[in-house]
Amino acid sequence: MRRIVIIGSGAGGTIVANQLRGQLPEEEWEIVIIDRDEQHHYQPGYLFIPFGIYSREDILQPKKMFIPRGVEFVLDEVVRVDTESRRVECLRGSWEYDWLVVATGARVKPDEVEGMAEIFQTDVQNFYTLEGAERLRKALKYFTCGKVVLNIAELPFKCPIAPLEFLFMADWFFTTSGVRKQVELELVTPLGGVFTKPIASKALDVIAEKKGINVTPNFSIARVNAKDKTIESHDGRTVGYDMLVSVPPNFGESCIGESGLADPMGYALTNKNTLKAEKADRVFVLGDATNVPTSKAGSVAHYQAYTLVENLLREIDGHEPLPTFDGHATCFLESGFGKAILLDFNYEVEPLAGKFPFPGVGPFSLLRESLANHWGKMMFRWVYWELMMRGKDLPLENQMNLAGKVRQGAVCKV
Repeated sequence: MRRIVIIGSGAGGTIVANQLRGQLPEEEWEIVIIDRDEQHHYQPGYLFIPFGIYSREDILQPKKMFIPRGVEFVLDEVVRVDTESRRVECLRGSWEYDWLVVATGARVKPDEVEGMAEIFQTDVQNFYTLEGAERLRKALKYFTCGKVVLNIAELPFKCPIAPLEFLFMADWFFTTSGVRKQVELELVTPLGGVFTKPIASKALDVIAEKKGINVTPNFSIARVNAKDKTIESHDGRTVGYDMLVSVPPNFGESCIGESGLADPMGYALTNKNTLKAEKADRVFVLGDATNVPTSKAGSVAHYQAYTLVENLLREIDGHEPLPTFDGHATCFLESGFGKAILLDFNYEVEPLAGKFPFPGVGPFSLLRESLANHWGKMMFRWVYWELMMRGKDLPLENQMNLAGKVRQGAVCKV
């Protein structure tokens, strides 16, 4: 009997477990998935909690609900991976493997910014943890005037569109609460604009300006001054706030770094096209745990799972992995007032205007606000629980399709 061990049963690990179990016979292959948490968190839902749209009950489900029959779920914490002897060491035991899948996600580290850790989740709000989202809900409820600053500490971080989505929803929330004219909203970011991709950043900047959201770009945070209620940059600039909502530095899990598999931020060094680990044989990586240059988002983990499973099966059969993952990411951005924006892009192609997923038909519109996009965003929670986490196929192509998208023409040199 041979064994595949999967570390992490978030979105990526759970999808891979379902797909592998469907393709490998139980009498020949044992599949073990290890996680330290019994609850599966629908992380895109964190952002809806501060605005009273979702509650804790809407985003938590037992992980065992999504682990297929024939896969052993082990509740334990991974300490390190010994890639020489192919063994995963946990607090309560160890597991040898023939192939390993790393899907350990990312975590926030507020202690990377001077002055932040001491007041994190009290004076410094966030929506990147369930507890933080619930505290932020109470803070927003009683906030009637002043300046809300959303600060991104550094790159990379989970769901790059989420900070702007928070501000768009805050604009809606304070407007419907009747206090918008008394509340100033500001994005303070290390980026040169509101998003990582220039074309999308330009389009989203227009929407942000219409909503009266100020933007302070190229701000690399050095410290939080809780006494003066300011954040300070490395180049000496200062921004004041009445409420600070932070996207703290994101790092990979320490067990991956301590196993010699990661970069200095703890993200597993991964071939961006095959999803093989670069520092060990018979190890594949997906989701937020990788260092590949695309978004850290559930849609990415979903697309990656198809490449990872195909390549793992190819290695079992004695063939080389194929470079089929193109960095495909699809992200809904709720913009308030019953509308949302949709972005679809990959390593090489920026988010473009057009229709998705069916060219010319939609029903979703790319890079513009629409009611259909809003319902797509709201329906996604059902899709996540009932289809994605159960390993079922969606009507989406794993690789980005340019059909239906409005491309920029080449520059005329005549």
